Amino acid sequence: MADKIDPYREALVVEMVTVWPEDLPELSAEDRQRLEARLHADPRRASQVEYVRLHTGFCRRITVTAEDVAHFTAETSPTAAPVSGGTP
Repeated sequence: MADKIDPYREALVVEMVTVWPEDLPELSAEDRQRLEARLHADPRRASQVEYVRLHTGFCRRITVTAEDVAHFTAETSPTAAPVSGGTP
């Protein structure tokens, strides 16, 4: 079961693990790295976060879900990018 984000545990995270279930949509290695970095940089964006107690602190384990991939794809798609520039 996923934990809710806990500021106390977050302050004591000494290890980060990302679990990639086999049933997820295919992503390139580069996209996987970017999504993983994004989720660990802001774990509130992850659908499933667990904290595993270690001797020296906590391990944050994020299990990537199809919802996480969909949000990432929507954010990185060219049509989702904001249009910049003024009038012609």
